[in-house]
Amino acid sequence: MSKTVLLIEDEPNIIEAISFILSRDGWTVATHSNGHDANDAILRRKPDLVILDVMLPGKSGFDILRDLRQDAQFQDLPVLILTARGQTKDRELAQSLGVSRFMTKPFSNADVLAAANDLVP
Repeated sequence: MSKTVLLIEDEPNIIEAISFILSRDGWTVATHSNGHDANDAILRRKPDLVILDVMLPGKSGFDILRDLRQDAQFQDLPVLILTARGQTKDRELAQSLGVSRFMTKPFSNADVLAAANDLVP
């Protein structure tokens, strides 16, 4: 059975690039492009991994991560934050909220693929 990822991102070029590299590696990729109902999408799809942008319409990735970690069924769900906001304070906030991995944009395809396969072996 293939591994599933839910990519929560609002930038079409990034959605296309990540979807391509992961699906080529055998992942089943679903996408969601806003923050306000992202937690519902996660609940509905029950992915093996969430790749999460921080700056989303409706709700920030940090708020989505906070909500996930407060829900017992998603406390151990691997979450990769992929963001243009790479300052130390953003990294520290993500760590305090329980992020599994933090990467900044621009990213290399190889790094995203390696992180996904490391988080969901």
